[in-house]
Amino acid sequence: MLVLSTIVPPKSIQTDMAAKFPNIDFHYQEDLETDELSHAEVLITYGEDLENQHIRKAPMLKWIMVMSAGLERMPFEAIIERDILVTNARGIHKTPMAEYTFAMVLLHEKKGRLLLENERNEKWDRDVRVGELNGKTMLILGTGAIGGEIARIAKAFNMKTVGLNRSGRQTEYMDRIIQKKAILSELSQADYLISILPSTQETVGFLQAEHFKAMKNSAVFVNIGRGDVVDENILLSALANQEIAHAILDVFDPEPLAKGHPFWNMDNVIVTSHLSSRSYNYLPRAFQIFEQNLSTYLERKSSFINEVDPKKGY
Repeated sequence: MLVLSTIVPPKSIQTDMAAKFPNIDFHYQEDLETDELSHAEVLITYGEDLENQHIRKAPMLKWIMVMSAGLERMPFEAIIERDILVTNARGIHKTPMAEYTFAMVLLHEKKGRLLLENERNEKWDRDVRVGELNGKTMLILGTGAIGGEIARIAKAFNMKTVGLNRSGRQTEYMDRIIQKKAILSELSQADYLISILPSTQETVGFLQAEHFKAMKNSAVFVNIGRGDVVDENILLSALANQEIAHAILDVFDPEPLAKGHPFWNMDNVIVTSHLSSRSYNYLPRAFQIFEQNLSTYLERKSSFINEVDPKKGY
């Protein structure tokens, strides 16, 4: 049995996989344009390199392990045609993405940019007005593993937490759960709006101009989900008109963010390069999920971790 991976992990992971599954042939190479594709039964990928044509060139392919949570670029048409199993690495991002969120939120609240600038300029200024998170409200769009971890940390800062999900089901560390129809009234109370929403038919353009107009002019928008949750012109207008105070943006539509884009040089915007999920522990965690699923696959069981419904796209 051939497992083809377009992700080349550290040698330690390769050695570990070979020792645990000695009867499996693992091929690690970044290029999908290879003869091995036609013989692969299992494919490991980030999903961004995979197209319908690749699926059709892989007659033996039965399972795709996507080593990320985002699936918007997956060729589900061909996958559905062949009834191929798809699993992903949902859940491994919660620690780095929650830590990123609070690193950026505290950078804003404690005037980190200004403090570093003062240090560079050898400027002693004790009149810098810093804030605190204590007692503030965080509205989190998405209450899965990442949203739950953000809410858990928020409670350590004595923040109020409100979560939005489709079901209205209560989740741990959220003071309240709301659904889409209630978001406008909640936005007027939020000090921080955190979007972790993926890119689906339901979430593209989820945030409209009315949502930013409903927010406090002191509020901060943080986007670590997908850039297409809001049209950039709507966000630019909200920032220019001081409908919100600040935006912290790790994701954009399209990516990469073009040189010369207004976001780069706006004083009330922090731009990072879609790295909130990055961590030295990313691949070890992802391969742990793959390893468990591979054991399930070999035992011909059906209880896979993070099985994806190709028809829904998640």
